[in-house]
Amino acid sequence: MSRMGDVLAGFHAAWEFESDSVLIRYERGIRTPKLFQALGERRIPLDAIAGVTLTRGKRGTVVLRVEPRPGADPLMEAAAGQLKESGDPYRLVLPAEREVLAEYYADELRGLLTESGPADRFLVEPPKGPLSFKAYDGKASFDGRTVNFRWFWTGASSAKWKAGDQSFSVGELDGVEWRSPEVFEGHLRLLRRDAGQTAAQADQDPAAVVFGLGYGPVHESLPFAAAVLAAVRTSSPVAAVPAPRRDPADIAERIRHLGELHQAGLVTDEEFSVKKAELLAQL
Repeated sequence: MSRMGDVLAGFHAAWEFESDSVLIRYERGIRTPKLFQALGERRIPLDAIAGVTLTRGKRGTVVLRVEPRPGADPLMEAAAGQLKESGDPYRLVLPAEREVLAEYYADELRGLLTESGPADRFLVEPPKGPLSFKAYDGKASFDGRTVNFRWFWTGASSAKWKAGDQSFSVGELDGVEWRSPEVFEGHLRLLRRDAGQTAAQADQDPAAVVFGLGYGPVHESLPFAAAVLAAVRTSSPVAAVPAPRRDPADIAERIRHLGELHQAGLVTDEEFSVKKAELLAQL
């Protein structure tokens, strides 16, 4: 850029132009999309950008947008085109009277771009951990190495209760499937290296959590998915991490609920005995 450190402020965000990157700082105002607030700020290297556009927006605005290269940003890879236009973190909306200034920066950026086509690795930093969110049927947490699913007895299916709480090392995983909670049957599914193609519904798959009204919102579940995906891409297969020992009161509650499933005929005698023994072994 002609002057390193120039800042262009728009609605919900400000872009600072550096010699090798664009630093995007998102506002935390009440009208700012929650995803932007969760992201805070992001540095986009110039080699992660494929192009720049400037278009007319709605109600007297213009929109400056940088187009990330495919494969350069774990957030956009996890989103897989499901973000609404208003939730696109690569758009800067400005008043129409700033169009000339926006056009100047668009031209400056275009002159600095040297890369195109898919990136062979992630170039944009993923969201920082540890991360967690509440889905409809369980709580998902990620510490940078292991994804844990802890089922809620009020929402989890009997199949998930039979399987028990789950822990997945990133070395066991091949990817992440995120389906927006803003569409029907939203979920986050972990794709395991040795599981092959799965046909199980997300509510029956112990490697998935399902979303619902108020559960797994975009600003929580998408950064989570992006962080896991980035860790998977940089990991090597390793042995699964054993589950930590549980609170005895929690184990007792789970055995009680398992008994209810057994009495209701949803769990066989053999399944009840095996699962109860597994739960007791965690004490």
